[in-house]
Amino acid sequence: MAGPIKRRRKQKLSDLIVDEVKAMIVAEKLLPGDRLPSEKELIEEFGCSKGTVREAQKALEVEGLIWTRPGPGGGAWLSEVGTEPASKALRNYLYFKHLSAEQVYQMRKLIEVELAVSVVGHLKEREFELLDEYIRACSEPPVSEEEQREQRIAELEFHNVLADACPNPVLGFIGRFLNETLRDLVVLKKSYQIDAYEFTRSNVDYHVELVTAYRNADEATVRRLMGEHMCEAEEHFVALDGQISRKM
Repeated sequence: MAGPIKRRRKQKLSDLIVDEVKAMIVAEKLLPGDRLPSEKELIEEFGCSKGTVREAQKALEVEGLIWTRPGPGGGAWLSEVGTEPASKALRNYLYFKHLSAEQVYQMRKLIEVELAVSVVGHLKEREFELLDEYIRACSEPPVSEEEQREQRIAELEFHNVLADACPNPVLGFIGRFLNETLRDLVVLKKSYQIDAYEFTRSNVDYHVELVTAYRNADEATVRRLMGEHMCEAEEHFVALDGQISRKM
């Protein structure tokens, strides 16, 4: 026999105000720096107390969506929301799932190729300068453990430049999230302590060819190169992760 049906908890008025503000951001295509309705306007619109409005504003502030200033001329304004808070929360969740390199690359092989293709024609000269900078950082064998660490990070930062230039914000966020997940594996497992310049050299070669393909706006070559790059990177990274696991 089925158990009693649980009644849905009634939504708090402050939570309703939070949802309405989010709906307003989407519907009116508001931008960071835009001012929200005043405390008085929200009280009148929702027929609630000042305390309820302030509770809603505090919730929005904690989520990073707004910032407030009290006193004369004060109010609430939309904040610039970066990817790091959301990415960090997801990565913290995955710490307890004991991710393997194979699992990350299962996703990365799908995402990175489509992301790379979407960026064709969208890279500006500043992005090309950054890509070249990360290539140069990895072009010579490291002479210290710290240099090995910096090269591992630079390899991933090359891909973050592409993620940040992606015209699809969902694809760009997922791409950057996967890169940061790999960075966590590198840093937390200290995989940079193992000399694997053969892996770095392979990455450099692909990165150089990719930059050339981007400058030529050659979408087919970008797709082919990134697909091959991800498959080879998976092979190297999984082997490296296995060495680290055995060492640990």
